[in-house]
Amino acid sequence: MHEHADIAVIGAGAAGLFASIWAARAARDAGTPLRVLALDGAAKLGAKILVAGGGRCNVTHHAVDESAYAGSSRNAIKKVLRRFDVPDTVAFFESLGVTLKREPTGKLFPTSDSARTVLDALLRAADDARVSLLHPWRVHDVTREGDRFTITRDPDAPSAHGSPDRLTARAVILATGGLSLPKTGSDGRGLAIAASLGHTLTPRLFPALVPLTLPKDHWVCSLAGITLNATLTLASGSGKRLARFTNSTLCTHFGLSGPAVLDISRYFTAAKADDAGARLSISWLPDHTFESADAALQSLGRVSPGRWLREQGLPDRLALALSHAVHLDPSAQAHTLTRDQRKTLSQMITDTPLPVSGDRGFLFAEVTAGGVPLAQLHLDSMMSRTTPNLFLCGEVCDVDGRIGGFNFQWAWASGFVAGAAAARRLLSPDVPTPRDTPR
Repeated sequence: MHEHADIAVIGAGAAGLFASIWAARAARDAGTPLRVLALDGAAKLGAKILVAGGGRCNVTHHAVDESAYAGSSRNAIKKVLRRFDVPDTVAFFESLGVTLKREPTGKLFPTSDSARTVLDALLRAADDARVSLLHPWRVHDVTREGDRFTITRDPDAPSAHGSPDRLTARAVILATGGLSLPKTGSDGRGLAIAASLGHTLTPRLFPALVPLTLPKDHWVCSLAGITLNATLTLASGSGKRLARFTNSTLCTHFGLSGPAVLDISRYFTAAKADDAGARLSISWLPDHTFESADAALQSLGRVSPGRWLREQGLPDRLALALSHAVHLDPSAQAHTLTRDQRKTLSQMITDTPLPVSGDRGFLFAEVTAGGVPLAQLHLDSMMSRTTPNLFLCGEVCDVDGRIGGFNFQWAWASGFVAGAAAARRLLSPDVPTPRDTPR
């Protein structure tokens, strides 16, 4: 048993739903409706949307540009992002009755503070555009035969009652995600499908926006539960600064987490793969340099370093741990410290080396680093350069952003471009894809 669709969207997460909506809208606006069918292996759609932002869904960020992303060239990323920008995103959701609010961090959340609001709006928009949703229906493989794609269902996975074993489509949009949070269905199958259809993946695929681990006996692991603003710095083996992030940082029983750590994690992993000497360090007092901390300690007189650290806002446990890490009595008066002791403490305060042992893997990563390079796609349409009528969007592409709504904005932008272009391509195959604008 099989059936036919004009456009089959594989994956009905953020990017896939968005691509489906805009494909169906573009066809409707052209006066020639197309059958857009979105496929997903999950029984309940939108798992990643529902867990995003602690269940509130960080829809986007108020200031998005290519500098917040890594992977493919930033110029290529910029070309896609500008096709559907933050004002377009805000307007789109407002048109669906979802108003967004900006928080002090610059993140935009629904005023309902519920990710369910966002998912329901997307599903409602898909239904209004006459998108057909088929789930659970896990794709096993995709082959191209002439001017059609044949998509077969995974026979070992649960499927909707009465659903076909295979279907054909004139165009396919691959929006399967990468490898992050595999429990939501992103287990790499989409990357394998892209490779089977002629694409070459990046040499490395690794977790991004992921907590980092330290040796179990490292003193930072004894500070589990402490959260503070800190600066993480990544340097090459030669000492060149490669990346730096200042943001909330969480000490855990396994190492470190929090926004600053998640942001720098992909840069650390990439750097270590090429340079074994690359090192990560943390400044517990971002407003201080080594020189200013040393000068402050030198001027304390009878005040103890421990007291001064607490006055700077450090939690008691951290102030004690820093002193013990350099073998100092935290209650000792500062004037009793030797020059070497004072400088060692200043160094520890502003540049604690972090002997990272690894990360928590794809199970806890928010996004995948690596995928299909944008150089293999036509950026005005997100269509494959190797396989006509195959479009890619979202996390399957070699694009990963910082924490704070940037990856959702990539999903919206790339999904919009891919969906609208796929419809235009089928309706006018001999006409170059126009630069669609949101409506």
